[in-house]
Amino acid sequence: MRLKSGPILCMNQSADIPQTAPVMVDAKNRLGVDIGGTFTDVVVETGNGRFSTKMLTTHAAPEDAIIASMHRVCRTAGIKPQSIGQIIHGTTLATNALIERRGAKTALITTRGFRDVIEMRTESRFEQYDLNLVLPEPLLPRNRRYVVNERMEASGKPLVPLDRIEVESLADELGEAGYDSVAVGLLHSYANDRHERMIRDVLAEKLPNAMISLSCEVSPQMREFERFNTTIVNAYIKPLMKSYLSRLGARLATEGADCPIFLMHSGGGIISLESAAEFPVRLVESGPAGGAVFAADIAARHGLDKVLSFDMGGTTAKICLIKDRAPKTARVFEVARTYRFKKGSGMPISIPVIDMVEIGAGGGSLAHVDIMDQIRVGPESAGSEPGPACYGRGGQQPAVTDADLVLGKLDPDNFAGGSITLYPEHSVAALDAHLGDKLDMDPMEAAWGVAEVVDENMANAARVHAVENGEDLSGYTMIAFGGAAPLHATRLCEKLGIGRCLIPVGAGVGSAIGFLQAPFSFEANRSVFMKIRNFDADLVRTLFTEMEKEAQGFVRSCDTEATIRSEYRAYMRYSGQGWEIPVSLTKDLARDPDAQTFLTLFEADYRKLFGRSVDGMDVEIAVWSVNAFTPPEPVDSIPAVRQTMPAKTAGRRTLFDPGRNQVTAATVALRSDLVPGARLEGPAVITEDETTIVLSSGRIAVTQADGSIDIRIRPSVPAEQPDTENPEPAYV
Repeated sequence: MRLKSGPILCMNQSADIPQTAPVMVDAKNRLGVDIGGTFTDVVVETGNGRFSTKMLTTHAAPEDAIIASMHRVCRTAGIKPQSIGQIIHGTTLATNALIERRGAKTALITTRGFRDVIEMRTESRFEQYDLNLVLPEPLLPRNRRYVVNERMEASGKPLVPLDRIEVESLADELGEAGYDSVAVGLLHSYANDRHERMIRDVLAEKLPNAMISLSCEVSPQMREFERFNTTIVNAYIKPLMKSYLSRLGARLATEGADCPIFLMHSGGGIISLESAAEFPVRLVESGPAGGAVFAADIAARHGLDKVLSFDMGGTTAKICLIKDRAPKTARVFEVARTYRFKKGSGMPISIPVIDMVEIGAGGGSLAHVDIMDQIRVGPESAGSEPGPACYGRGGQQPAVTDADLVLGKLDPDNFAGGSITLYPEHSVAALDAHLGDKLDMDPMEAAWGVAEVVDENMANAARVHAVENGEDLSGYTMIAFGGAAPLHATRLCEKLGIGRCLIPVGAGVGSAIGFLQAPFSFEANRSVFMKIRNFDADLVRTLFTEMEKEAQGFVRSCDTEATIRSEYRAYMRYSGQGWEIPVSLTKDLARDPDAQTFLTLFEADYRKLFGRSVDGMDVEIAVWSVNAFTPPEPVDSIPAVRQTMPAKTAGRRTLFDPGRNQVTAATVALRSDLVPGARLEGPAVITEDETTIVLSSGRIAVTQADGSIDIRIRPSVPAEQPDTENPEPAYV
């Protein structure tokens, strides 16, 4: 949802930021900001087009890179920061704080007898036959977990009342220990939050400087392990994120960009600065969510129903399935997995999220030789400080970018639009010292080994993700974006058996563009257990009414005049099953619930997923949800290009071609020179300021009407004899 065009008056929204005099801004000028582990991407969208830039992330003060990038991109666009009408921001800061365990000093208050829930986990073994399996350490050690005497029944009926005097005594103890943040997670607070709110009131009175997170607000759902962990994560990163967002708002206002600031959340929508500061756990996957929104928009424009979104940056690679032009979503996901690709080895977080797999495979991912003399890549990353060896900033260990440089994929004099000079000799030295000398390889062979390992890591992650979702990737189209993805996309397609890949315009800053395309949205959840045979229509109606009011209230806080729509779901299962499936409901069914209709919808969705339903078994509803959102703007369909011509080229350069398994002379083309219909055959490289597209010998690229590069398998028949069985147009 975009603000109405024309000049408006606006003030900065954050209550922690000093208010200044209102300034004239143009609502058509919108800024998207994505902070990654290596690069900070900034995009400004104006009435005259879209302009972007990349800059190395300044980890000590992330706002520094944002301010510098904002000024740079505004100069390019010919506008001033004072004319920006809206800023939308996504960041990996919350995720990095969890992975690095550098959050606030946090305490947990829970029900007596449940102090060790986050350490006991679900008692499942994610690696069945590993006799030395070590479960991940909980975010809070046992001496930071406290209990109170209270108990609610699962129905919400008070069983053991909470004594306020006990809470006051505990608050004094927490104050003496000097906690910065407190998470409150009682056993059945999702059904009755009275005791949690009493604790919050006492803590606010006794510990006015401590930040408080209640599970009934952060994640009001069943399953105490996931709920407690989510609340702890929120409390753990809340002081850090609140401080950062406050500093960012103040700096932007000082630099002239005194306008509303919104944050991308993990579910693919936008929330206000205040909501983000109160519930920072919803920002954990905000950057990758923007990329999924970007890919879904490209899919809609090109009429694609089955898309594999591939986002590879400097630190991580993210892979997401997009069906029917919408990213797949989930209610629980994991961060900081200790075993790659292993569910259960990370920290579970129960919030609405775009379902994707994320691995430590980026341009900065470091390579080493393990005890079996095998090349391993990641998950450790050189980041932006010091960065890969070729940056010349002190990095000694080879990274994926070093391998790409030695293989000829990158131009050392024109990396990041020429703003960063690369030093190939540093890459060669690092590859020799850490790989070549140990494995008796020359630098080219070592670089190829690194590239193959990281590509296979990503391919394996994509295969696992597809299998978990019952999908066959052979019928999918890949949409690749992020600074490093176009370098590896065609090789990844070869490994996955994917025949088509699209590299959209602005691929190097795709997530930041996605922020500008995302709707304002918020999803409210409730856990009220109900069997279909005991269906309570009045209770269901009340639930949906309350959740819709809550969700729309969050959206309304971002835009007071927007049109808001709602989606309704019930998460249902057969009795005895451990997890539910989402069942979409109509507005009329939410207003006038009917047990038989719920059952019919569930059985239809169950058969679609598993091939059959189960006759005669009870059906249960565990979770209810309402997602309120602003409707997306309509998109224009991109007509297919049917006539092509040879692309304008800019010379040739040496490139290692995996298709031929040899070094070869590759054609070089500038993306800015490629008009619609321009055709280029591999091996080739297409260069632009923010990324480089590598085309292997078995592929052909054609520029589409919107500027996207459409990469397909080179046809085995002559162009003038199109394959009549292929529904796609032949390029002639």
